[in-house]
Amino acid sequence: MVDVKSICCIGAGYVGGPTCAVIAYKCHDIKVTIVDLNQARIDAWNSDKLPIYEPGLEEVVFDRRGKNLFFTTDVDAAILEADLIFVSVNTPTKKTGMGAGMAADLAYIEGATRRIAEIATSSKIVVEKSTVPCRTAESMRTILEANSTGSIHFDILSNPEFLAEGTAIKDLLNPDRVLIGALQTPTGLSAQQSLANVYKHWVPEDRVITTNLWSSELSKLAANALLAQRISSINALSAICEATGADVDEVAYACGRDSRLGSKFLKASVGFGGSCFQKDILNLVYLSTQLNLPEVADYWHQVVLMNEYQKKRFVRKIISTLFNTITNKRIAVLGFAFKKDTGDTRESAAITLIKDFIQENAHVAIYDPKVEPEQIYMDLMEPGVVDTRKQVEKSISICGDAYEACKGADAVVIVTEWDEFKSDQLDYQRIYDNMHKPAFLFDGRLLLDAAQIREIGFKVHIIGKNELAGTA
Repeated sequence: MVDVKSICCIGAGYVGGPTCAVIAYKCHDIKVTIVDLNQARIDAWNSDKLPIYEPGLEEVVFDRRGKNLFFTTDVDAAILEADLIFVSVNTPTKKTGMGAGMAADLAYIEGATRRIAEIATSSKIVVEKSTVPCRTAESMRTILEANSTGSIHFDILSNPEFLAEGTAIKDLLNPDRVLIGALQTPTGLSAQQSLANVYKHWVPEDRVITTNLWSSELSKLAANALLAQRISSINALSAICEATGADVDEVAYACGRDSRLGSKFLKASVGFGGSCFQKDILNLVYLSTQLNLPEVADYWHQVVLMNEYQKKRFVRKIISTLFNTITNKRIAVLGFAFKKDTGDTRESAAITLIKDFIQENAHVAIYDPKVEPEQIYMDLMEPGVVDTRKQVEKSISICGDAYEACKGADAVVIVTEWDEFKSDQLDYQRIYDNMHKPAFLFDGRLLLDAAQIREIGFKVHIIGKNELAGTA
């Protein structure tokens, strides 16, 4: 068994950065080096403004940076020194070729694995940290073993992350579980124990779960698919609630009291986003198709289709309420990140909504406290369209606060559940006074008290709630 004293993490993104920063924070006897070929990203990790926003991350990084936590573009030196290497690179959904739109693109995984094989001069434990399709470790093992010599041996482990953006540091410091998969061989089990001992610096032993390699890989996809399924299920019920007069919060509460279901992820919304849910479900769909299980593929695909339906349904509701046209109307969108407490916009519902608003010739005023303007422009541009940036700039305004976004608006749309948008944080009377009348408000995150907002004078639509029932 290897006593791990030096860790290299290839990939300084949302997973690798926070995960390995917390390892350094909790394991002062281990040197942790996070590497990335993107110089700008590494420079940001070494600056006072980190490249990602995550509550608690600055405290962890600033406490250990320069002591036992380092950020560098010198990938080869970090590989040579490390006992254990996390591979935490991007695995986006393929855009072209076989499996386009569903399968994961493993080019970065393969590139990182080949780099390890080429550079290493001593035995290494290589850990899958990226979200990957089941059996990816087999490909990595083939590459590494083809480059092994008598004196160099590589062990492959799967250690998927189960982080929720916005609470990632809390999740890392006090995880529900740490999952480590390994080949069931003497060297594989020994490597598994080496990584387990790293986590046991702060994670209780009963929360460190060891499995075979393939169970660990599939568990990550399965966990995200099951969570997303719950969101799509309650969103499907939200449509029924609006049509019948039932209240989706009351339905969710009643169902959530059942200990077999629980209350988590039974919160209706305009739709789920983020880097994991849709990508992992589509990955599961593709895997099922490849295994000739079409009914299983159709079942999981429906979760994604329901998510898209919820976003489109919300847009239709907004347009129909605003007298069937939003042409030349100002729509204030509060929130652009896919959820609160993060600057991540990947698969954000706001992107779909705003693109639809632009197609309807509305002017969209956007405010989000953590998303940079350049990211908003990038997300709203359509690749291959001439002068897309100019067209987007004509159609949107990026505002410095909620009041600026809402001034002169015909409708306010809450898309991200930032705490500052709650009734006790934002002066909705001030917003109402500065809007065109009638003033419409659409709450896509169940953030507001409908009765209180209606009392101000707003025409209110809250997802999963029937307007007439709310005034009865």
